[in-house]
Amino acid sequence: MMLNTLPPAVAGPLLGQRILIVDDVEEDRILLTDFLLRQGCRLYVAKDGQDGYRKAQSVQPDLILMDIRMPVCDGIAACRLLKANPGTYAIPLIFLSAAASTEEKIAGLAAGAVDYVTKPFDFEEVRLRLCVHVKSNAQGRSQQEAGEPEWLQNGASTLDVVLFQATRRLLLEALDQTLGLNELAAAVGTNARRLNAAFKHCAGVTVFDFLREERMKEARRMLSETALEIGAIAHEVGYGSAANFSTAFRERFGMPPSQFRR
Repeated sequence: MMLNTLPPAVAGPLLGQRILIVDDVEEDRILLTDFLLRQGCRLYVAKDGQDGYRKAQSVQPDLILMDIRMPVCDGIAACRLLKANPGTYAIPLIFLSAAASTEEKIAGLAAGAVDYVTKPFDFEEVRLRLCVHVKSNAQGRSQQEAGEPEWLQNGASTLDVVLFQATRRLLLEALDQTLGLNELAAAVGTNARRLNAAFKHCAGVTVFDFLREERMKEARRMLSETALEIGAIAHEVGYGSAANFSTAFRERFGMPPSQFRR
């Protein structure tokens, strides 16, 4: 849904910019739309992360303002999907949320947001943050055209690939942790069955077969390139004991990690 623009109060860098607002609180949507329409923006609205993800694909906004705590699909999960989709990964996203703890801010930025503004927000702060990131996005478009990531050059754009890439990033950033399949699926706004199907389609294996292989690859690298004790490496790649790690490594590479290091 696009809202008709009002005559801007002052011509400026936001004039004509397409902004997608994703928030389940009607009062906040109204306040933001009224303010940004007066800045000359072209506005679109969505009521949850899933709705926002769909609209971002079709609208291709210049910037997204998104809440975090929403039903159906929260802002963190939606952000991960947007950043894993070749059609939307370059769109700057600012979280505008009452979730103000340090942990939540870190999670939001780690998911791919360019900025984080806490509610209740100051309109002038919102305007300034938008101006900064709209300008940065415009400067980055030529760079994107000059050299996209390899997986984008391959033309991947299906939902399977989006789910795979978003989850792959989560897994690789936390090889020392073991998240349940349902927890991983919720983190990217889907369900366990759909997520496993995406991994089988893209990688030919289940989520946890993929994770096991990535852990072994990282363990092999650490054994070759670092002087860390084998027990420490086991912990870094998510094994509770050196013995369990050694068994898994031997099954994968045909020798225990101690022999591989020698």
